[in-house]
Amino acid sequence: MIIGVPKEIKNGENRVAIVPSGVNAFMQVGHRVLIEKGAGSGSGISDQEFLSSGAETVDTSREVYSRAEMILKVKEPQPPEYPLFQEGQILFTYLHLAPLPDLTDVLLKAKIVGIAYETIQLEDRSLPLLTPMSEIAGRMSVHIGASLLHNDRGGSGVLLGGVPGVEPGNVAILGGGTVGTNAAKMAVGTGASVSILDIDLNRLRYLDDIFGGRVHLLMSNYYNTEKSLREADLVVGAVLVMGATAPRLVTREMLSKMKQGAVIVDVAVDQGGCVETCSPTTHQNPTFVVEGVIHYCVANMPGAVARTSTFALTNATLPYALRIANLGYKEAMKRDSALMKGLNVHLGDLVCKPVADSQGLQWAAVEF
Repeated sequence: MIIGVPKEIKNGENRVAIVPSGVNAFMQVGHRVLIEKGAGSGSGISDQEFLSSGAETVDTSREVYSRAEMILKVKEPQPPEYPLFQEGQILFTYLHLAPLPDLTDVLLKAKIVGIAYETIQLEDRSLPLLTPMSEIAGRMSVHIGASLLHNDRGGSGVLLGGVPGVEPGNVAILGGGTVGTNAAKMAVGTGASVSILDIDLNRLRYLDDIFGGRVHLLMSNYYNTEKSLREADLVVGAVLVMGATAPRLVTREMLSKMKQGAVIVDVAVDQGGCVETCSPTTHQNPTFVVEGVIHYCVANMPGAVARTSTFALTNATLPYALRIANLGYKEAMKRDSALMKGLNVHLGDLVCKPVADSQGLQWAAVEF
């Protein structure tokens, strides 16, 4: 199979979908890898490193798309890439289609085989290709939020950890999954007072075990959410419903009761956001203010730490990509139910029910 890796063009996206060891792994079993020149530069990987591992570099993304049977990417395709799709081409990347009806329509009309990293799900309900980026985004959320609280960034001037004689700041984390857990680790490390809200009592019990009483654990409901928001200096939106649009847990009315200069980092923005006032921003212009509250809503947060993110991501994606290349996507999905759940669009059919439900569309079951 010919594998194509274009350079990412989403604003501030410096990751790349393969590393030299991954190229070598494909080459060892007889596949070819085409990489657009400069694709790895944002992650500190030179064209020469790719060439030395056996890849062929090409000048344009158009050539990558025109020759490759499977496209490996990091982020969802951007409008300049839409005309480049080839019918029947496999697209393996983060898609996050639920809040993107226009992209869904393009992929359906192009009859793409779209496999989304974020909906590949193991029997224990874990999301192996989303987890490494969720770990990074969760950790970043507290670093970013703490910085935005500085007066020179428009924040309230609160130091999350406080100092002896001064109370620490309050961090409220909405969701106790991978993002929320990693955000809590960072926030606890600063010395902040940390609360996690989640709807799953068993998850709260697990978090109680791992944090040993250092985190306040609350059932997620309207009352507790509103109270936590009023007290919070930093709020981290860490809610995920696999494949679907994130639930809006924070209303504008709640926002109006928050402290002036407080900060919200909505990590859920790539699935539509869990804050009513959220809209996607970029690394170039990451924030805006509503009701005196700073919103950080960058949809590709890990792209800012591309070296770490690229290697963490490709550690997880490569085994699946190799399986698809070695067996063909149909046989690979027959053998791996987790990979089957990654299939979102298939030759003109929308086959992921959470995406269809989020967009009010019909979906089609597919079997191989």
